[in-house]
Amino acid sequence: MTDLTGRRALVTGGTRGIGAAIARHLSQAGARVVVSARSPGDHDGAAHFIAADISTPDGPPHLAARALEYLGGIDILVDNAASQTVVPQGVLAMTDADWLADLNSSLLSAVRLDRAILPSMIAAGGGAIVHIGSNAARLPRPAALAYAAAKAALATYSKGLATQVGPDNVRVNLVSPGVIETSAFAARLRALADGDGTDIATARERFMATFNIPLGRPGTPDDVAALVTFLVSPSAGYLAGTNHVIDGGLLPTV
Repeated sequence: MTDLTGRRALVTGGTRGIGAAIARHLSQAGARVVVSARSPGDHDGAAHFIAADISTPDGPPHLAARALEYLGGIDILVDNAASQTVVPQGVLAMTDADWLADLNSSLLSAVRLDRAILPSMIAAGGGAIVHIGSNAARLPRPAALAYAAAKAALATYSKGLATQVGPDNVRVNLVSPGVIETSAFAARLRALADGDGTDIATARERFMATFNIPLGRPGTPDDVAALVTFLVSPSAGYLAGTNHVIDGGLLPTV
């Protein structure tokens, strides 16, 4: 088991799905954890909850101040919060508002929160940051291209940030999940089933046939959380500026 006793962690989007699993794994490893989201959602009390909308310019500094006050410092930051705008008609039907919504929630939220927390992390002697990206950055769907572009930009930003703050003993890494069984995945299957007039089992079978994941199954939030927990631990002390794809072998290597 990874030992994070004494570490202090902030996980955005931490009340459901991948974020909730990450918060749980960090807590089980001994860290004190703060989670944030617009609303409590499925939060079960395993970590301290702070309400924040970090898609706005004022949200990240507000969250950073409250989390730093509660924890007394932040050693681990997991930027997981994001949203995805889906426009079935494709990219030409996307408005500026659609693009700005995804850039704010999936890129600038991380940029602003890092900017608010990094000075204290550097002053304390170091830390670990993990940005949650997406395989959509390399396998974009036209209906969600703004989200994919924001995640691609997040990958470039993560590498550049890692280069800058590495000398300050802050490790920045990116985790890019593929198809993960979250509530959003379940809603997508329901929409497919309703659209085709079938049931969930049939929709799932068709979905899996379309994606043809080599391991034969979607990932779970715990799969992603275990990887993130390793990356913020001393066991990953020489990993920085990397993009860890966790997709069951779906994407090609180049």
